[in-house]
Amino acid sequence: MKSTPSLLRLFSGIFAALLLVAHAADVPAPLEVKVDPAVSHGTWEGWGTSLCWMGNVFGDRDDLADFLFTTKTVTLAGKEVPGLGMNIVRYNAGACSTATIGDRKMAVSKIIEKYRQMDGFWLDGKDPDPTSASWDWNVDAKQRAMLLKARDRGADHFELFSNSPMWWMCANDNPSGAPDGDDDNLPEKNYPAFATYLAAVAKISKEKWGVTFTSIDPFNEPSTSYWFANCKQEGCHFSPASQEKFLPVLRAELDRHKLKELPIAASDETWYDSAIATWKSFSPATKALVPQVNVHGYQNGNGDRAGLHQLVVKEDGKRLWNSEYGDGDPGGLELARNFHRDMAALHPTAWCYWQPTDGSGWGLLACNMRRAEIRFANPKAAVLAQYSRHIRPGMVILETGRNTVVAAFSEKDKRLVLAILNDGPARPAHFDLTMFDVPDGQVSSTLTSPRAMARYEKQADLRIRDHHFEAVLPANSVQTFEINGLAPAE
Repeated sequence: MKSTPSLLRLFSGIFAALLLVAHAADVPAPLEVKVDPAVSHGTWEGWGTSLCWMGNVFGDRDDLADFLFTTKTVTLAGKEVPGLGMNIVRYNAGACSTATIGDRKMAVSKIIEKYRQMDGFWLDGKDPDPTSASWDWNVDAKQRAMLLKARDRGADHFELFSNSPMWWMCANDNPSGAPDGDDDNLPEKNYPAFATYLAAVAKISKEKWGVTFTSIDPFNEPSTSYWFANCKQEGCHFSPASQEKFLPVLRAELDRHKLKELPIAASDETWYDSAIATWKSFSPATKALVPQVNVHGYQNGNGDRAGLHQLVVKEDGKRLWNSEYGDGDPGGLELARNFHRDMAALHPTAWCYWQPTDGSGWGLLACNMRRAEIRFANPKAAVLAQYSRHIRPGMVILETGRNTVVAAFSEKDKRLVLAILNDGPARPAHFDLTMFDVPDGQVSSTLTSPRAMARYEKQADLRIRDHHFEAVLPANSVQTFEINGLAPAE
């Protein structure tokens, strides 16, 4: 049959209508969000990073310090990137030294990178007086330089942590671990020396460097089997029983060094489930020594986050931090997923990235660590900026009923922040603010789309009317909205 123009128009119209129906069927239902200011999940303490290897390589760079510890726009590797505004610094007390003790010298892992060997201050263990010749306070200059740069840019939480005791304290003179990763590598007879070392670093930092540590954490992923003689970094296994023995020794030594106000954080376990097991193993007397519980986020989508929060915060009244997180996804969506999981169930009051400079996708900045080269910013840096630049210290985290939406409110600034992960196709969203007194007005927003081109880009303002506003969430994106001039409804 020969087609006519009218038939072609009819068929074209039918086809277009079918396409519209098919498209509508593919569009997810709107995300409905209602923020409840009556339900709080704690006051936000901040964002942070470990200095450690990053400081050992790049500690003298002001541009990197600006990127990490301010909210300025910073040029790195020829490109502008948004500063992250971190305020938490985790300083690593090193374990390595080239000094010898008689015919003893440090045993070195076969695969450890030089930049991962952090110089320690107590050279030989002969004299516990930190002003004696047994100590060298000139080492680790670059990490100390970044510590001071962070302080000068407004950082206000400083945590001293250890990957391993000094090499000569270890059973095999190896600060990477025991021959078997399930064995402790610090003999009990050396517990006092390790405690003295940590206390001395904290004391000298306060008196000589002008940095007062606000917490001290003696362990790093202590219950895992990761740390053995030929592993890739400093590390030391501590069983939960050994941790319980060491903690009162540390508390006594801190007190002796006139550091009674310095709280202990523990135990920096790798997984949420390990943290639960370790905390349950502690006696009430030991728990009383630890006002802050640190955990790492390497269980990713697994683990009993809610159970850890219940145990530590609800039952024992402790402060809870995710003190270390990292992943190999340069795009940042994996970071966003796990951050939202933490905020929905773990409810920490601080969140820290492990190494902002690293090779492959692990770094916020892709770097050649051996050559001390910053190559470019991964999209992950812009993803983290969506959270860290807007959810600021002092804000109260509010309930949203949605695991993909984090709400933070500043009573002082009368500002509400909504940070949203859309981990799928584009979808509309509807926001209900009827539990606030909020005038009609503007809603500002920024967008990062790791799989597209947006890298922390300002978006057109939206309009809030009668306590509601609507938006479209682009596919695979993180978007932050800010609403000013509001207060919880009476």
